[in-house]
Amino acid sequence: MHSYYAPMLTSPPGIRNFIVRFILENSETEEKIQAERPLLNKLNLVLVSILKQEWPHNWPTFINEIISSCHAGLSICENNMTILRLLSEEVFDFSQDQMTSAKARNLKTSMTSEFASIFQLCSEVLNTANQPSLVKATLETLLRFLNWIPLGYIFETPIINTLLTRFLGEPEFRNVTLKCLTEIGGLQIGTPYNYDERLVHMFTETLTTVSNVIPLSLDLKQTYAMSNGRDQEFVSNLALFLSSFFSAHLDVCVNHPLICPQHPFADISPSLLAH
Repeated sequence: MHSYYAPMLTSPPGIRNFIVRFILENSETEEKIQAERPLLNKLNLVLVSILKQEWPHNWPTFINEIISSCHAGLSICENNMTILRLLSEEVFDFSQDQMTSAKARNLKTSMTSEFASIFQLCSEVLNTANQPSLVKATLETLLRFLNWIPLGYIFETPIINTLLTRFLGEPEFRNVTLKCLTEIGGLQIGTPYNYDERLVHMFTETLTTVSNVIPLSLDLKQTYAMSNGRDQEFVSNLALFLSSFFSAHLDVCVNHPLICPQHPFADISPSLLAH
């Protein structure tokens, strides 16, 4: 974070509250979010920097407050998802280089312990929301959570089914959804957990949906060259999904009757991985 923001990090709660109010005022409507996007992005980063210093010891109610404010409007909820994504990235992805190990550990513990309410919010949005920008922001936020949240949230809730049935087949959401499924498929799952059947279901249902977008008879090399950027990204993401799943769960792939060389989807893998 630039030194420009440094004074704010030790400021009294008044400035912290001013930043929060300003963010809420500029995310009240979709029109405001679009008009003030550069400023809002900067303010979100400032708030996350404050959180890294103040939460949880000086701001223990932050998670409850951000979740409660989501019910004030869809646009506020959308921006709050961005804040939660940025906070997750700072705590779990970038913390090694930016804070002491003790501070990072404390933040990780706090976020994990309060994740149930965050996950409930994400699930509610993904199950009920129809505003594309809110759905996409929530999927992007979920993507950042998947590599650190307890496995039960992934394999013992309907979240995988929601991704498969509600978003993977939709052109606007299928790339970020496939990234989420790739993250799940690449998880290293050791004892005492056994989610093989859930993983196999996810794998086969993903490829069943994908086959409606990319028919098995398609010449992928030719089609890729002629496709637009979003479709090329989808093919690349599918290759990552396959390689990630096979790398993490090769034993499942070899031993399960639904994922074997005789399975019709096996034909798609070599040509995709070549890309």
